[in-house]
Amino acid sequence: MKALALLPAFALVGMTVACGAGGNGAGSSGNAPSSQGAGAGTAPAAQKDAALAGLVPADIKADGKIVIGQDQTYPPNEFVDNGKATGFDVDLGTAIGQVLGLQAEFQNSSFDGIIPGISAKKYEMGMSSFSVTAERMQTVDMISYYRAGTSLAVLKGNPDKLSADDLCGKNVAVQKGTTQVDDLDKKNGACTKAGKPAINITQFQAQTDVNLALTAKRVQAELADSPVIDYAVKQTGGQLETVGAPYDTAPYGIVVAKGSEQFDKALQGAVQKLIDSGVYKQILDKWGLSGSGAVTKSEINPPAS
Repeated sequence: MKALALLPAFALVGMTVACGAGGNGAGSSGNAPSSQGAGAGTAPAAQKDAALAGLVPADIKADGKIVIGQDQTYPPNEFVDNGKATGFDVDLGTAIGQVLGLQAEFQNSSFDGIIPGISAKKYEMGMSSFSVTAERMQTVDMISYYRAGTSLAVLKGNPDKLSADDLCGKNVAVQKGTTQVDDLDKKNGACTKAGKPAINITQFQAQTDVNLALTAKRVQAELADSPVIDYAVKQTGGQLETVGAPYDTAPYGIVVAKGSEQFDKALQGAVQKLIDSGVYKQILDKWGLSGSGAVTKSEINPPAS
């Protein structure tokens, strides 16, 4: 492992957020080099909308805040910098709170603990790069705000000549509970059908540990959301590269309890207001995410891709 002063952002966060070792990763800290790229600067402020604020249920706005569950090991979307939550989802979640006249309070969690936490009323919403899927919408409502696909990362030069369509018999890392786990399960089915060896899948509780496993050459490849892979490639200073184009593009969705119709409308309206006002684009620009993932319309329970 490199000295701390030279350690990439995702590796440092992975070292300090040990979600897989019991506990939920709360109280972690890191020193992400925001001055070296995406994330530099101050997030724009948003104006309160009284009509949308009036849609927030009384039990949520009673304490003046929205409690948001996140897995803060997923840069640039959500991670820890100098002991403070930061990232695209943090800036956008904060702006949503401002539109609704509420303070956004981000609580760190394991990724696979967020939806159960919403069901248990531990969190009032989840905003942690959740892809919109039909399976998830069976138990929660989802409000779309971005689109991302799955990308494959390998060591620089792709020494094993890998592709997303041919990972049979290879060692691949992925974060537990993500859509990429399901993707690898499907790919394994294709390997078996073709008479090829199965993919050796290693699941980590934290995405930062997935990244670290690849740079340490403990695995040959990793799969994750496209903005996360792009950020990891930039932060490793040439150690990694992507192979092929992102695939299985789908919306990200804010997660709330099933049947939260009034709160759904408040959140969807807040996201749409940020899009229409230009604040949304400013936040995307800050994190280098203004490409094909930007959306012009937020939807409640959009069609799953």
